Amino acid sequence: MAPTPAGNHRTRVHVVSDVHGNARDLARAGEGADALICLGDLVLFLDYADHSRGIFPDLFGVENADRIVALRTARRFQEARELGARLWAGVGEDRASVIEKAVRKQYAEMFAAFPTPTYATYGNVDMPPLWQEYAGPGTTVLDGERVEIGGWVFGFVGGGLRTPMRTPYEISDEEYAAKIEAVGEVDVLCTHIPPEVPELVYDTVARRFERGSRALLDAIRRTRPRYSLFGHVHQPLVRRMRIGATECVNVGHFAGTGTPWALEW
Repeated sequence: MAPTPAGNHRTRVHVVSDVHGNARDLARAGEGADALICLGDLVLFLDYADHSRGIFPDLFGVENADRIVALRTARRFQEARELGARLWAGVGEDRASVIEKAVRKQYAEMFAAFPTPTYATYGNVDMPPLWQEYAGPGTTVLDGERVEIGGWVFGFVGGGLRTPMRTPYEISDEEYAAKIEAVGEVDVLCTHIPPEVPELVYDTVARRFERGSRALLDAIRRTRPRYSLFGHVHQPLVRRMRIGATECVNVGHFAGTGTPWALEW
């Protein structure tokens, strides 16, 4: 990773989101940058592009992964939950402990791949209570907080809003809005989920609207940051659009692309 610039030197940061187990590319994501920013979803529970990858197929096999993806894609969430319940009933150990053990294994690999410095916030599939155990001295975890990088102020808001998917770190609209409010005016607003704009929240492969934040959209219009950076939607209709003075950018599904998005000033 490049040394921190001084004087009139330019600053370059690389931004990733939705890493979903891609430790190999994550280890190289900071090359040539002064800092890495990660907007969450380190865990790979189930890869919708390759149903053989993730915690779910490791436990229950690819055939059951195929079945549950088909149900979720068809928005038959109740049937998907019933299938999941039947499969988990056959597991001898406690469900929470089995998942935590698998997540810990992934986190050990992911956090070891982070370069120094890394600034990170949680995604909706992450388990925040575990992060402090794995984040080394070079990784700063932020949620509803701000940090200065190269003279610009970056605000971070992690997690997602509640959905029928019931992923681990989904919170209420009110709690999410409070974190957006706590961040206040910044140069770059970094979140896991996008603002609630149809073109930014619709996933063209999953064929559904993901949840975006109205509070985030309102904050963008009100505080006018230079950039709004986010992930969450893996294959959006639009990856980039302008809202007033703000450039809104989906920094990409890093698990699939392996390429960070670069910001230089």
